Parts: sequence; structure tokens; C-alpha cells
Amino acid sequence: LQYNRVWIPDKEEVWQSAEITKNYKAGDRFLHVQLEDGTELSYPVDLAALPPLRNPDILVGENDLTALSYLHEPAVLHN
Repeated sequence: LQYNRVWIPDKEEVWQSAEITKNYKAGDRFLHVQLEDGTELSYPVDLAALPPLRNPDILVGENDLTALSYLHEPAVLHN
């Protein structure tokens, strides 16, 4: 999972893009991520609601939402 990008819920911006900076192993309690502004976070892992994956940059601005690899609230709002 390292280097994958995810959406992290945010109180002010609703969603923030983050990159996973350390491989996640089963049983880990936190997902180590870095926000786009460089802030590093330990995001608590909830196996029932893992953070949604971010689509590749090539799909940003796609007119047809069905072409997105991942179709969820943050992907639609960002697109």
C-alpha cells in the first residue's frame, strides 16, 4: 500500500488527499500518511471504513464519471 493515495476525512475541507508513507500490515492500528501540504499523520485504521483510494491523476477532470477507477464521494467531489 505504500505510495498509494487516499482521501482522509477533514472537518474543514471535507476531504484531503494523502499519500501512504509506510506499508500497512494486518493488525496495524494506524495508517501513516502525508498530506499534500507535507503534514504527516497517523490516521487511525477502522477496518470497516478504510479511507477511499484516490483515482490516478490522468482521470482527474473526466467528463464521464463511470470512467473513474474509484467511484465514491471524494472522487466525485474532486472531479
